[in-house]
Amino acid sequence: MTSNNEIPGARGALQEEPEKETWQRRPRPRQPDARQAWEQWKRQLSGLFGGGKRPEGGGGPAGGPGINWGAIALLGLAAWAATGFYIVDASERGVVLRFGRYVHTTDGGPHWHLPWPIETKAIVNVARNESIEDKTHMLTADENLVDITIAVQYLRANPTEFLFKVRDPEDTLRDISESAIREIVGRSTLDAVLGPGRQEITERTKDLIQKTLDNYESGIDILTVNLTAVNVPEPVAPSQRDAIKAREDRDRFSQEAEAYANDILPRAKGAAARRIQEAQAYLSRITLGAEGEASRFNQLLVAYQKSPKVIRERLYLETVEEVLGSTRKVLLDTESGGNVLYLPLDKLLEGPFDAGKAAATLPPPGSGIASGQSKQADDMVVGSGSEARGRGSR
Repeated sequence: MTSNNEIPGARGALQEEPEKETWQRRPRPRQPDARQAWEQWKRQLSGLFGGGKRPEGGGGPAGGPGINWGAIALLGLAAWAATGFYIVDASERGVVLRFGRYVHTTDGGPHWHLPWPIETKAIVNVARNESIEDKTHMLTADENLVDITIAVQYLRANPTEFLFKVRDPEDTLRDISESAIREIVGRSTLDAVLGPGRQEITERTKDLIQKTLDNYESGIDILTVNLTAVNVPEPVAPSQRDAIKAREDRDRFSQEAEAYANDILPRAKGAAARRIQEAQAYLSRITLGAEGEASRFNQLLVAYQKSPKVIRERLYLETVEEVLGSTRKVLLDTESGGNVLYLPLDKLLEGPFDAGKAAATLPPPGSGIASGQSKQADDMVVGSGSEARGRGSR
């Protein structure tokens, strides 16, 4: 409503005239500062939701704030759709469900699914090693009680089976592990559980656990099974420790005996082989020598049959030469008288010949040195030529 004193249309003319003058002056545009930019952004956002004022004109009242419901709905829909974006790591797998039913599995990278409540996702790590540990009491095959702590490492290899085939996979794995170790230990003796059979027990337990999980389609792969602690109950622990020490001593003595045997046997075999080779060489030498002697004797026999006298003389001379070749003393039995002459060849061979010394060593005539007294280990008596020939003929 305008007042009575105002002229209709005068106010509009007054407003248009300054605007026209401002337009004609064309002031140089200025760079908007941060405050102006903020105010401009607020006005644009307010106009988007209908919060701006309506222009004043025609004397009408100022308009109230309006709401742009379409823009609000569009923004809400965009925010709802944005909730469907998700990122899967390289070691993970994403399982998408539509109204609770399996749709597909996604690998690593960014993905999108229909937002909740239409579709949901479950992320399963398929590369991380998980582990469970359980401690239990059990009996062995020889009715001994042992306390065993078992540790099982596994992977969630199949995320779909891991999520939907078994209600609680970890608890199921724990129960299966305890059941498997009870079965395997129940078929083994206490010595095998505490001693060298532990590795075999863990391998058999792993195979049994994996077979059972595959039958359940649990999606779990067993990596290792370890017996982290195997102990006997406290009341029998001292006796068991003594038994273990005795078993270790037995193994140590057995290893020492094997080491001694491995050391002495090769040497004994080498000595035996050497003795055998020496015996074979001696046999060959003796055999060849005997064959040579026999051949020489046969040849000598043939020659003897042709000329016996010559062969006898030659044999005699060869024998005398062989016997007297190493002696240094010679006794000469002369033909006249019973005197024996002694030639000191050993003295003569030691230095220059001295006739005086040689004559001094000769016994005086008629001393009666018997031929039997000169028989020593290194002395030989050579008689006259006729006697020598006589002995040779005999």
